[in-house]
Amino acid sequence: MTHPVDVHVGKRIRHRRWLVGMTQQQLAERVGIKFQQIQKYETGANRVSASRLWDIADALEVPVSFFFEGLETADAEPGEAVPADILGDKEALDLVRSYYAIPENQRRRLFELARVLSDVA
Repeated sequence: MTHPVDVHVGKRIRHRRWLVGMTQQQLAERVGIKFQQIQKYETGANRVSASRLWDIADALEVPVSFFFEGLETADAEPGEAVPADILGDKEALDLVRSYYAIPENQRRRLFELARVLSDVA
């Protein structure tokens, strides 16, 4: 039976890999394992050892703590404005990827516009 933490870590690996536009095969090659093992990590079927998680974090250019972010909010109250697993929403990930593709000065302006619009709503 899978542990909820293993599932959460696996989702964070998958979402970060997807966000940076890396395939399972590419991540596996950077870490020195088979892509099937990445699949098992991403579903939570296999636990990721500390040293392997370190290598994955290095390959995905994030701190190891990134994979544990959001665990404390996983039991958030229903009706909150932002879902606990925001990275589980493909539309949200598409939006984030598109956002970071915009030049920084325009991105700041877009961010401010979004803030104003959300305050009005």
